[in-house]
Amino acid sequence: MVIAVGAFLMTLIGGWVAHRVTDRRHLVLGLAGGLMLGVVGLDLLPEALEAAGVQLLGVPAALLCFVLGFLAAHAAERLLAVRKAAHGMDPEERVPQVGLTAAAAMVVHSLMDGFAIGAAYQVGSDMAVAVALAVIAHDFADGFNTYTIASLYGNARRKALLLLCADALAPLVGAAATLLVTLPEQPLGFYLGFFGGVLLYLATSDILPEAHHDHPALSTLACTVAGVGFMWLVVGVSG
Repeated sequence: MVIAVGAFLMTLIGGWVAHRVTDRRHLVLGLAGGLMLGVVGLDLLPEALEAAGVQLLGVPAALLCFVLGFLAAHAAERLLAVRKAAHGMDPEERVPQVGLTAAAAMVVHSLMDGFAIGAAYQVGSDMAVAVALAVIAHDFADGFNTYTIASLYGNARRKALLLLCADALAPLVGAAATLLVTLPEQPLGFYLGFFGGVLLYLATSDILPEAHHDHPALSTLACTVAGVGFMWLVVGVSG
């Protein structure tokens, strides 16, 4: 449980950093985009492929779920744009509900992190330490991204902070829940693949373009590269 408390605090720190650096919004978005790319490519997809295991017509099921997640996010945003255009609204105006849904998915991901901590303790202390290092290190990115995504889509600061608190509490809940339930590995792999596709869509279609829209600077690009590098370091150290 001490490890889960560490994940709770690290998530809050990540969200606090995203909240405080408001005068450098383009750098925050650039870093968030890099963190999301790193999480998807270096963390979620490898986990999904390992957990799902099966193939469908020669393609790993986790990758099919990944593509489905990307397409689902794209379809949802385009359908909302068509609906707004039909009502005389700006079709490119961001919808707060999209940000809330994506941030809620981050909360579910943190809940899975808590499950991972609890399950690792059931296996043994060595495994628990390795998993805990990985979870605590990347919960900073989770908190940072949860607050950034909710805010980017026009949600009030209060809602973004509430989602950040939920994201911070999720590992505690997940760790405690392992005392009562066991999470099936294969469905978890499907979920991680789908969630990775959604995150990649948000990073490439909204967050990174927004970061470079008003500030097409090398510093913004550097923050994106730094975000990917940070996640690479986290995965490397925890592995």
